[in-house]
Amino acid sequence: MTTVYDIPADLLINHVAKEFNDNNDNISAPEWVNFVKTGVHKERKPDDIDWWYVRCAALLRRIYVNGPVGISSLRTFYGGKKDRGFRPEKFRKSSGAIIRGALHQLETAGYVEKIEGGRVVTPVGRSFLDKTSGELIKDVPGLEKY
Repeated sequence: MTTVYDIPADLLINHVAKEFNDNNDNISAPEWVNFVKTGVHKERKPDDIDWWYVRCAALLRRIYVNGPVGISSLRTFYGGKKDRGFRPEKFRKSSGAIIRGALHQLETAGYVEKIEGGRVVTPVGRSFLDKTSGELIKDVPGLEKY
């Protein structure tokens, strides 16, 4: 059985983001998406207009791999170094509102659930990611044997 671990992360995330954008009614980009940065360490907003769906897919994969996981550790994962001019760079966390909003949408869709230690992927989310991985592994050269 093919799982998330057998597929390169970028292929899986892009395919799941396309699925979210095309077919899922519960996951939709908020109206403020075109005006915000993803954290204080960024200077500009994302170039990709569908970055919300990519972030939701990346969060779903991250929770699958590392779950149970909380918002604080996800903020740390998606954070980066802030350019402070001539002073040394300093690490800053990512936006909590973006991660929280994406997680709420994933919970509404039934892919993620909240437990005492953080958030975990539900059986529906796990099977969705595993089926998607199974479809993608046929297209990746050198990985057909799995």
